[in-house]
Formats: sequence, structure tokens, C-alpha cells
Amino acid sequence: MWIEQNNKLYRKFTFKTFSEVFAFMTRIALLAEKMDHHPEWKNTYNVLEIWLSTHSAGNVVTEKDRKLAAAIDAL
Repeated sequence: MWIEQNNKLYRKFTFKTFSEVFAFMTRIALLAEKMDHHPEWKNTYNVLEIWLSTHSAGNVVTEKDRKLAAAIDAL
């Protein structure tokens, strides 16, 4: 579930292995590139944290972020 805090959408994902989280990140990267909207993220072993905001709108949450969040959820 995405949480809106500090002008960003945030979600934490936990996987069984580093390989699983890395594969998921690769899928997100391809999707984000197509949408021309790129996440701020942090990966530590099997955990991925993502923050979404639109820099060009003053670092706030916009419809662009909500669309990317929904697309990530669909993966």
C-alpha cells in the first residue's frame, strides 16, 4: 500500500532474495522509462523502498506519480 507523506508517495516491498528484488527493479526501470518518470529508490538486500514525487511540479505528488504507483502495483 502506498502512503503519502512529506510530499511523496512511499511504499516498501520485501522479497525472498536479492535476485527477486533486482528483477522487480528492472521491470520498474523499463516501465518508468516508458512513462518518462523515474522513482527515487533504495535497495538493501531483499528490501526495496520507493518514493515518488514530480520534481518539475515542485517535488509534490501529482497524477504522474499516482499513475506510476498504479503501474508498479500491476507488476
